[in-house]
Amino acid sequence: MIKKTKGSLKWIKKENNLRNLGTHLIVEFWGGLDINDSKKFEKFLVEAARAAKATPLQVNTHEFSPQGITGVVLLSESHITFHSWPEFKYLALDIFTCGNKCQPYQALDYLKKKIKPKQVQVTEIKRGFV
Repeated sequence: MIKKTKGSLKWIKKENNLRNLGTHLIVEFWGGLDINDSKKFEKFLVEAARAAKATPLQVNTHEFSPQGITGVVLLSESHITFHSWPEFKYLALDIFTCGNKCQPYQALDYLKKKIKPKQVQVTEIKRGFV
């Protein structure tokens, strides 16, 4: 059984008389800059997290051979993950934040400016209705 505390209640967003714990953006980028440099992408992701008013805790990426990278930025408020297929000029992103202060769309806007995709698809999922 989950016990609600005063501390946990501050994380709950109220929208249309429903309460949810977080917002999860499933994002697809097609086209844009070459997305095969893990160090550059780590920097973009940390800056995107900060743009969302989130707190980056740790970054871990992996480069595949001959191309492609995957990684995660652990946030105090959840995570941002990605996987790239440079040969298809495709990047899959997940931006999941919880709490009242985080703005996941600000992270998305920051990444759009840096990567400059030609096409973007976003699916928003409200998580944890309580």
